Amino acid sequence: MRTRFSTSRSQSEDFAKGRRRCAPYVFTKQGVAMLSTVLNSPRAIAVNIEIMRAFVRLRELIASNKELAAKLDQLEKKLNTHDKAITKIMHAIRQLMTPPEPAKKRPIGFITSKET
Repeated sequence: MRTRFSTSRSQSEDFAKGRRRCAPYVFTKQGVAMLSTVLNSPRAIAVNIEIMRAFVRLRELIASNKELAAKLDQLEKKLNTHDKAITKIMHAIRQLMTPPEPAKKRPIGFITSKET
């Protein structure tokens, strides 16, 4: 089992000399293009074309996800401003719902001031 974080001395020497201890699990787009120049059988060419199409679809998918993320950000900003507006409206409604404080009523009748 190989570790991800450290390499043995022989691994680093192999890497410096351009050798690999194990086969890679993926191809890059450039690697597939170079492979297509070497392989000439009809089956290899068909597989190569499908791999290139997969790269194109992957790029389109990533681009559409970026667009979706941007739209979600815009929506989140709109909701945030709407939330603030709704909070203000709710505060105003609560103020209208609270009964007003009773005004000081004047006493009924005729009141004279006491003179001394």
